[in-house]
Amino acid sequence: MDFTNKRGIIFGVANPRSIAWAISKSLSDNGAQLAFTYQNERLKDPVSKAVKDMNPIELVECDALNENQIEEVFQKVSESGPIDFVVHSIAFAQREDLGGNFSETSLDGFRTALEVSAYTLIPIVKHAAPHVNKNGGSIITMTFEASNKVYPGYNIMGTAKAALENSVKQLAYEYGSKNIRVNAVSAGPLPTLAARSIPGFNDMRTIHASKSPLKRNVSHEEVANTSLFLLSDLSSGITGAIIPVDAGYGIMGL
Repeated sequence: MDFTNKRGIIFGVANPRSIAWAISKSLSDNGAQLAFTYQNERLKDPVSKAVKDMNPIELVECDALNENQIEEVFQKVSESGPIDFVVHSIAFAQREDLGGNFSETSLDGFRTALEVSAYTLIPIVKHAAPHVNKNGGSIITMTFEASNKVYPGYNIMGTAKAALENSVKQLAYEYGSKNIRVNAVSAGPLPTLAARSIPGFNDMRTIHASKSPLKRNVSHEEVANTSLFLLSDLSSGITGAIIPVDAGYGIMGL
């Protein structure tokens, strides 16, 4: 997949072990020109170090809960040309709302998880649209099977992923007439720094590896490869889809 002369914005690179970093590395290796966002000044240096070898065209501050900043990101990056793709890889829940009883989720915790992990996709797509290449573009986000099945310990993040997946479908319908595609990649449990804070995460990986048809867990590279497909013209007929990259675990009943 050749991304030469293709330009995109990545929301969510945290460190070299994040899914967004793996996707960015594959995009960069295939010729893409990338802009990256960082949430605030405290996180600028870690993001800058993580992406320095990808020759970023822009590094822009953006709190994804600040719609004005989102709009400014797209305006700034598009000054040098239209945008072909966007990667949304943003998720967060308060530590006390992961693990324990789901019924103990606080209202503030519910709002935080849903706003950061699901809502942020909506203004990102809205403000990306005016700057997307006239030939069309592709936007992807990252989800997990806990959107429709119970993963003890994942708790409120499962609810957030369910909201995110429905938002993908709503946005795919709304922006389809503008030839903007919106899809999600549902990755198996990958060992990111954030994921390791989820109670029972190691058990998730063990069970996935033993129960999946491929008898193993997936890699960051496999998730990145599927992401590249969805961001490329090869997937021009796909929108509103939730694509699993889970070694087949999701098809199993027992």
